[in-house]
Amino acid sequence: MSKYFPVIGLEIHCQLATRTKMFCGCEVEVNTEPNKHVCPVCLGFPGAMPVPNKKAVEYAIRLGLALNCKIDLNAMWTRKNYFYPDLPKGYQITQTGGLPIYDHPICGKGWLDITLSDGTVRRIGITRIHMEEDAGKLIHDMSPTGSHFDANRCGTPLCEIVTEPDIRSPEEAVLTFKKIKQILEYTGVSHANMENGNIRCDGNISIRPSEDAPFGTRAEIKNLNSFTNLEKALTAEMLLQSVTLDAGHEVVQCTKRYDPNADKTTMIRSKEDAPDYKYFPEPDMVRLVTDPAFVEEIRRTLPELPDARRARFIKDYGVTEYDAQVLSDEHNVSEWFDQAAKTCKNPKMLANWVISELLRGVKELEGGFDAIKVQPEHLSRLVNIIEDGTINGKIAKQVFADMFATGKDPDAIVKEKGLVQITDSGAIEKVVRDVVAKNAGQFAEFKGGKVALKGFFVGQVMKNSGGKANPKMVNDILDRLAKE
Repeated sequence: MSKYFPVIGLEIHCQLATRTKMFCGCEVEVNTEPNKHVCPVCLGFPGAMPVPNKKAVEYAIRLGLALNCKIDLNAMWTRKNYFYPDLPKGYQITQTGGLPIYDHPICGKGWLDITLSDGTVRRIGITRIHMEEDAGKLIHDMSPTGSHFDANRCGTPLCEIVTEPDIRSPEEAVLTFKKIKQILEYTGVSHANMENGNIRCDGNISIRPSEDAPFGTRAEIKNLNSFTNLEKALTAEMLLQSVTLDAGHEVVQCTKRYDPNADKTTMIRSKEDAPDYKYFPEPDMVRLVTDPAFVEEIRRTLPELPDARRARFIKDYGVTEYDAQVLSDEHNVSEWFDQAAKTCKNPKMLANWVISELLRGVKELEGGFDAIKVQPEHLSRLVNIIEDGTINGKIAKQVFADMFATGKDPDAIVKEKGLVQITDSGAIEKVVRDVVAKNAGQFAEFKGGKVALKGFFVGQVMKNSGGKANPKMVNDILDRLAKE
C-alpha cells in the first residue's frame, strides 16, 4: 500500500445529442465521409457569425440541474486561443476564462453522490459545467501525402463537466465517471457512447503525505475513453509520482497520455495555465441571457434519474438492492425492465430472468442490448405462464432460448412445440410409478431414509415426461409413495 494519499479531479467532455452544431446549422453525424457537414462558420471563415444552438443550451441546463448545479442566467462566451492543426479558427469558443470576470459558465457549483463498495456514500463536488465547441479530427493513416484533416467534428456542441478535487482513489474516480455517464444517458443530453467518442475523460491527480497536507503537483492524463483505462492510468501515475518523490525529485506539472500496452503514463507537454490561452470575451456574441421560466420548465420536465429509479424498483417491484443496481445501471436496460414489470405477476422473478438470462445473452450479440429480439411484454408473459403453471422453469428456459433467437412470443412457442406443463395428477402418478418400478432398489433406499435419492427420481420423471411434469406434484407424489 502506498504511503501517499491521492487527490483526484476529473474533466469529462461529452458531445451533446443535438441534430446540429453549436454555432451553425450543419448536421452532427459520426462515421460519415470526411468534410461532409461543414460551412463558413464551423470552418472559421472571416466574417462568419456564430449563433448559439438553443437545444444545446437546453441540454446544458438539463445536465446542470441533474447534477444539482446553480444555473447562471447571464453566462459569458470566451475565446480560448491556441494553435493546433485540427482547429481552423485558431481559437475555441468556450465559457471559461483565466480571470473571474471572464469565468461565467452556464452551470456553477453542484454535486453528485457515489456509493462505495462498502456502502459508504461520498459526495463529489462539481466545480462547473461549461459549453464549448469541439475541434476537428486529424487522421494519421501513413499515407504518402501525410496526415489528413476532417472538419466534420468542428463546432460539435460539447459540455465539459469539471469536478472538485474530492476524489480520493482511482476506484472512486471510476464510480464518479460511471455516475456522470449514467446521468447523461438518463437525461438524454448525450449518447455517451465511448466507442463513438461521445464522451471522454481527463484525469488530474496529485499525491500528498497525509490527508490533511497541502495538495501536491498534479498531472493531467488526457483522453481516457474507458473506465478500465481511467483506473489503470490513475494508478500508474500515482505509482510514478510516489517513486519520484521517494527518489528526492519533484513532480513536474504536465499533460500526459496513458499507454495501456506499457501500463504507464508519458508526458505530452508541460501543462499550460490560463494565461497561456489568452482568454478574452467572444466579440461576435453577447452574453447568453436565459429566462428563469425556461430554466424552471426544464427542471419540471427532468426525467427520473438513476438513484430515484433504483429506489422505485426496490419499493414498487420488491427486487433486491443488488438487482435494482444492475437493472438501473444502463438506461436502456432500466427502461426495458420497467416496461416489462408493469404487466408482470412476479417482478422479482422477472428481474432474475433479465439479469441471469437476458443480459447474459446480450454479451454474445454484436449490437449489444439494442440488438435483442425479445420484447419486454414477451418476457413478462413468460414469467406469467410460469406463475400460472402453464409451463415449469425447465421448459421456460427452452422457450426463452427460442424467444431470444427468433423474437417470437412465448405462447406461440409453447403451442407450436407442445410444451404445456402436465398438471393431471393421475398422468403424473403413472409416470412416477413407472420410474419407481424400474428402480425398485433405489426406491427402497429412498424409503429407508436416503433422501438424496429424491433428486434422482424427480430427474427421471422429468426426463420420461419430456420435462412437462409439474415438479411440485412430482415431489408430493414421491413423498406419498414413500410412506405407503
